[in-house]
Amino acid sequence: MNKEDTFTRYSRQVFIEEIGLEGQRKIMNSKVLVIGAGGLGSSVIQYLAAAGVGNLGVADFDEVEVHNLNRQIIHTENTVGISKVRSAELFVNTFNHQVKFTGIDEKIDHSNAEKILSSYDIIVDGSDNFTTRYLVNDTCVKLGKSLIYGSILGFSGQTAVFNYKQSKNLRDLFPEPPFDEDIPDCDSLGVLGALPGIIGSMMAMQTLKIITDLPLSVNQLTLVDVMNWSFQTVDF
Repeated sequence: MNKEDTFTRYSRQVFIEEIGLEGQRKIMNSKVLVIGAGGLGSSVIQYLAAAGVGNLGVADFDEVEVHNLNRQIIHTENTVGISKVRSAELFVNTFNHQVKFTGIDEKIDHSNAEKILSSYDIIVDGSDNFTTRYLVNDTCVKLGKSLIYGSILGFSGQTAVFNYKQSKNLRDLFPEPPFDEDIPDCDSLGVLGALPGIIGSMMAMQTLKIITDLPLSVNQLTLVDVMNWSFQTVDF
């Protein structure tokens, strides 16, 4: 794809005064890691690839299953049974070949978190368990990485930006994780696919705002209730 085709592809972003050519160059030079290629990660991956994020890493150790397809929309019936990382790679390579995709088909734990996260500018956490969330948060604090956080359950979701220009982090909001056995999950309560689409899109937007140096509200948790169609923010 030549320069003219590249400009045409991203022209509707470039036409935004606050983005322009300089902002698009920042997007194309950025390095973003998405943790989790599930419901939240699917929307994040879609919109970051669409925007032209130059280096997009995706970490997940799971395989695509049929019950994922109602919300994990980068995966298809044809990718059921293969790794989510490979399925995500197929999606990105088909959707935007300009994006350099790096698949990390392993579980992030204490042995590899620092090594994996250190290669990226921004971390987007779409994981589905508290052990990973707190490990990723603590690693981002240690490495000085901005972290986009999101979670969903039933008809509710939440998102926040942590550790951006020395802003507060997850432990300032929730000092300690709850016991996993006390927390219901999507497997037990379920979720409508559009909810992770909403929260994931919000996470992608916050990521792009960081990349392009747009104004950003920090130390603020956004709560979304799609049953009552309410959006509220809580300062912390």
